[in-house]
Amino acid sequence: MTKIPSIYSDNQRDSNEQLEFVINAAGVGVWDWNVKTGELTFNDRWAEIIGYTVEELQPAQFDTWSKNLHPDDFIKTELLKKHFDKEVEFYNIEARMRHKLGHYVWVLASGKVVERDEKGNPKRMIGTHLDVTDRKNNEERLTVSSQLLNESQKIARLGGWELDLLTGLLYWTDETYHIHDTCPEEFNPSVDAGVDYFLPKSKEIISQALDDALNKCIGYDLELETFTTKGRKIDVRTTCTVTEKDGKPIRLAGIFQDITEQKSIQRKLEKTNLNLEKANSALSFSAHYDALTGLPNRNLLADRMQQAISKSIRNKKIVAVAFIDLDGFKTINDSHGHSTGDEFLKQVGAQLKQALREGDTLSRIGGDEFVALIDDLDTISASEIILTRMLESVATTLQVNNVLLSLSASIGVTYYPLDGSNPDQLIRHADQAMYVAKQNGKNRYHVFDIEKDVAVKHRTEELRLIALALKNDEFELHYQPKVDLRTNIVFGVEALIRWNHPEKGVLAPALFLPAVEHDVLGIEIGNWVVNAALAQIEKWNEQGFNIPISVNISPMHLQRSQFITELKSILGQYPDCIHENLELEILESSALKDIALVSKVIKECNQLGLKFSIDDFGAGYSSLMYLKRLPAEYLKIDQSFVRDMLLDEDDKAIIQGIIELAKVFNLKVIAEGVETPEHGKQLLSLGCYLAQGYGIAKPMPVSKVLDWLETWENNPCLVDRSE
Repeated sequence: MTKIPSIYSDNQRDSNEQLEFVINAAGVGVWDWNVKTGELTFNDRWAEIIGYTVEELQPAQFDTWSKNLHPDDFIKTELLKKHFDKEVEFYNIEARMRHKLGHYVWVLASGKVVERDEKGNPKRMIGTHLDVTDRKNNEERLTVSSQLLNESQKIARLGGWELDLLTGLLYWTDETYHIHDTCPEEFNPSVDAGVDYFLPKSKEIISQALDDALNKCIGYDLELETFTTKGRKIDVRTTCTVTEKDGKPIRLAGIFQDITEQKSIQRKLEKTNLNLEKANSALSFSAHYDALTGLPNRNLLADRMQQAISKSIRNKKIVAVAFIDLDGFKTINDSHGHSTGDEFLKQVGAQLKQALREGDTLSRIGGDEFVALIDDLDTISASEIILTRMLESVATTLQVNNVLLSLSASIGVTYYPLDGSNPDQLIRHADQAMYVAKQNGKNRYHVFDIEKDVAVKHRTEELRLIALALKNDEFELHYQPKVDLRTNIVFGVEALIRWNHPEKGVLAPALFLPAVEHDVLGIEIGNWVVNAALAQIEKWNEQGFNIPISVNISPMHLQRSQFITELKSILGQYPDCIHENLELEILESSALKDIALVSKVIKECNQLGLKFSIDDFGAGYSSLMYLKRLPAEYLKIDQSFVRDMLLDEDDKAIIQGIIELAKVFNLKVIAEGVETPEHGKQLLSLGCYLAQGYGIAKPMPVSKVLDWLETWENNPCLVDRSE
C-alpha cells in the first residue's frame, strides 16, 4: 500500500497505525491531494475500487480522479469551490467513476481541507472513497419497482391503505387518493371520513366489517358503493388484513380498488340475462310444455327420461315407460266438436296425473296420446297398481260442457333396464305394446315383449360387439391440438376416441357411442379413456413433452355415484404431477340437469388437481347463477356458432356475449370449429384467444402428434378447411 503522508505528530504514530488497520478492514479508499501542485496520493483500496493498482495510476494528479468521473456527475465537483470558500465544512458527493473494465461504479467521495496558506487558500485536502455501488443499485431497483408498482396501480385502479392502531395514523397511497378524486393537499384521510362517503347500505356493511376487524381481528373482502370527494358514485372493492400482537389488533391494511367498469358490465349482463331468462322462460314453457294441457311435451319428456335412466343406473332401480292412448276419442270430436274434445283431454290429463305418484311424469305427446314415466321402482310389480289406477281414472265419467262423457284407454308399457334401449326406442316399444293392448280388447295394459323385438336384439348384439372391442383393446385415442392464437403456443390437446374395427376400419365415435349412451358399458369406456389419457401424459412426460390432455365425460358417467371413487382409483396409478395435465370436459346441457351434483363433483375433482371445461357452451340454457355455481376453468364455445360467425352476425354477437360473460366469472374461453385463418382473425378481434378446429389440425393418432408439433413450431399458420 502506498503510504499517505501523515498529518499527525510523531506521538500520534501508534494511533495512526491502528487507524490505518481499521481503514483497510473497512475497505475504504483514502486520498491525499496537494491542491497547489495537483499531486494526488492514495492507498491501494482507492485504486482497487476502479479496478487498478496504485502503480498503474502513477504519476497521479487531480486529473487522475476527475477524468474518470461520469460526465453527468462532473458538475458535482463545483461543490469543491464552496468547500474551498468555507461555505460548507465538508466535501461530500456520490458520483460514478469509470472502472478499468469500462463500466461505472458508484463511490461516496468525502473530503476536507486540512491546510490553508496565509491568505486562507487551500493547500492540502484529504478524504475517502467508499464503494457504494451495491447500495445505489438496490436504490435504483427499488425506485424502478416503486415506479412499476405505481403504474400498475394506476392501470388496475388499485390503491392501498394502512391504519396504525397504536398511533391512529391512516395512510393512503397515491392511487387511493386518485380513486377518491382528491390528493393529499386537498383531503386528510380518516376512518370516519372514509366511512361517511359510502352509500347507506354499504356504510352499514363497512361499519360492521371494521368493527369486527377491531374487536375480533377478522379481515374482510367487500364490494361496495361509495361517493368520491367530488360526489361521483363508484363501485369499489376494499379488503382488510389484521396484524395482531398479544391477541389484539395493532395494524389494519388492505387495498382499495375502483371496480366501477367491471360492475357496470356485470349489471348490464345481469339485466340482459334477466331479460333473456324471462324470454327463455316463456320460450322454455312453450318449448317444453303442451299448450293445451300444461303437461310436459315430448322435449321435456326426453330430458326427464334421460335423468330417470341415469338415476336408475346409479340406484339400481327400474323405470316404467307407459304409452297411453284413448279408445274412441275421435267420436267425441265428431259428435261434440273440438272445443269439447280439447276440454275432455285437459280433464283426462288431470285425472291421469292424479293417478301417478308425486315425482312421476305425465306427458302429452300429441292428439289423445300420453306417456307416463314411472321411476324409482324396486320391482316390475310395483308399477301394476299405478297402471291400474290410470286405467280407472280414464274410465271415470267426466262432465264436459254440460255433457257426460266416458272413454277407456289402452296402455303399453316397457321397463328399463330390462329393455336397455334409448329414450326414443323405449317410447316406440311402449307404443307397440299399446297396440297389442288395443288388439286384445282395449281398457287394459300390455307389457312389451323384449325377446321378440328385432330392434332390441340388434342393439344387444351391438353392445356385445362394443364390449368385445373394449376387451380386445380395439379402441384408441386421437388428439386434436388447442392453440393460443396470440402466441401460437399449443396449450393442450383434446382426446377423441376411435374404434379400430377389424372389418370396417377406423370408426368415428358417432358410429358407436350412441349405442352405449344409456348403458353401463358407456361408463366402462369413459374410464378407459381417462386411463389411456393419463398413460399418454406419462409417456410424453418421459419423452420431455408437457402436453395437457382433455377428455369428454358423458352425463351418465359424471352423475354416477361411484364416479369420484373410480376416478381416484385410476389416478392412483399415476404420479400426482401428471394429474394437473388432465382436464375433464362436460356438456353444458348435462351440467344444468343437476347443478348441485355437478358442482360438487367438479369441486372434488379440483381437489384432485384436475381442471374442468364446459363443452358446447351456448347451445343450452345457462344463466349467470349456473355459471357462478360451476367452478370450471374453461368455456368451450359451441362450434356451430364459430363456423357460421363469418356469415351470421347473430352468431358473432353470441360469441361476443359469451366472451364478455366469461370475463365476469374469470373463465377462459376456447372456440371450437376454427376452420380458416379468417376465423382466427375474427376471434382475436373479439378477445377470444384460445381455439381448436380443422383449420389448426384435424384429430390425429398419437404417432403423428409430435411430428405435427415440430411442424407447427417451425411454421404456425392456420389453413383453410372450410370446404
